[in-house]
Amino acid sequence: MNLKIFLPSQVLMEEKVSKIVAEGAEGSFGLLPGHIDFTTALVPGLLAIFSTKGQKELLAIDEGVLVKRGPDVWISTRNAVRNTDLGRAKHLVEEQFKTLDEREKMARSATAKLEADIIRRFMELKKNV
Repeated sequence: MNLKIFLPSQVLMEEKVSKIVAEGAEGSFGLLPGHIDFTTALVPGLLAIFSTKGQKELLAIDEGVLVKRGPDVWISTRNAVRNTDLGRAKHLVEEQFKTLDEREKMARSATAKLEADIIRRFMELKKNV
């Protein structure tokens, strides 16, 4: 199978693989050559990839989408960490997601301020009408 993993800013991985084990909303599943074509949503977790030589590689991924069509498998995700060492992968993922959480909190705070400002202006407009 031809695997491509897409991040918003780059192609993280493009390799020939013999097996993929991923986790979707319905549970984990495996893909082998000849598997039926399908699309599924992925949940945050570990993605196991087996090379054509039998080597296993683990990737920690954020939520995403997996599309299997013929021999091609495409995975699109917001964030992924490529590392074969499970302990190190856990540490890298925690750091990456901590940074994302901080950015998300800042974005939510800015959104809340904008919403409050819009409501305040509508109330002022209503008083003047």
